[in-house]
Amino acid sequence: MNIWFSYHWHALMLAFKRLVLIPFSTLLTLGVIGIAFSLPAGIYVFFENAETLSGQFSSGPQLSLFLKLDATQSEAGKIESFLKENPHVASFRFIPKASALEQFKESPGLAGVMEGLEGNPLPDAFVVTVRDVPAETLETLSRALSELHQVEHVQLDSAWMQRLAALLKLGRLAAWMLGVLLSLLVIAVVFNTIRLQILTMRDEIEVAKLIGATNGFIRRPFLYFGTIQGLVGGIVAWLIISLGIHLTDEPVKHLMQLYETDFRLYHLSMGDSLVMFLFSAGLGWLGAWLSVVSHLLKIEPR
Repeated sequence: MNIWFSYHWHALMLAFKRLVLIPFSTLLTLGVIGIAFSLPAGIYVFFENAETLSGQFSSGPQLSLFLKLDATQSEAGKIESFLKENPHVASFRFIPKASALEQFKESPGLAGVMEGLEGNPLPDAFVVTVRDVPAETLETLSRALSELHQVEHVQLDSAWMQRLAALLKLGRLAAWMLGVLLSLLVIAVVFNTIRLQILTMRDEIEVAKLIGATNGFIRRPFLYFGTIQGLVGGIVAWLIISLGIHLTDEPVKHLMQLYETDFRLYHLSMGDSLVMFLFSAGLGWLGAWLSVVSHLLKIEPR
């Protein structure tokens, strides 16, 4: 066990030494890996914040039922009974035409207009909050309500939420696709870095094999080298995202205050950060392993 540990410790120290010996190349590679990881991770953070923000504006789908102007209290009561018995309705609120008129009169831009009217042009209405149901069920409920007696119009108030959810889903898919492409880029960068190192150290590798070094002993420092590059590149990406959130948090907070909403940008969670670090380290290891298999094992003593 001590021998195994000493072999790996020696390989790890050798990998760090090689990183230090080529500082410019190391910084350039880490910058490329960090930027490559920060793009999909940053998009992921953006859509997570967008979803959190959208949840503050609507707790669920809502329908507005506008009755005909000549609808009586009895007919409104029948519609209320239908809403109470419907299993898809979470809650509802009845807005009499007189209350609606008073609310319009309190609006600064509409007060003068409403006072100039002889009668009340507004109908009675119900605001219905629907349970979390599929879009097909919501459409079926909307049609059933529109067919009720004395219902003039049914409006889906949160249709924009469905569109936003579809856009968020599409955005996440785009982030995953971009992440896959940039992951291949990271593998290629590490692959090429290890290849150049192997070619530079060809004579040293041949001598090591002549004196009995195994392929595993020679391969180990290169694998640690690629893993460290991937891990540190992931940390650089995390720092880039942190800087971006720090620079945009106050402007976003100020903008949301104009809409009377208390909202701050959220960073990657501890779990998401750990997954990103492990994934970046794994990609570095994979790029190094592919390069070693392609080039190192072909070198034999002359």
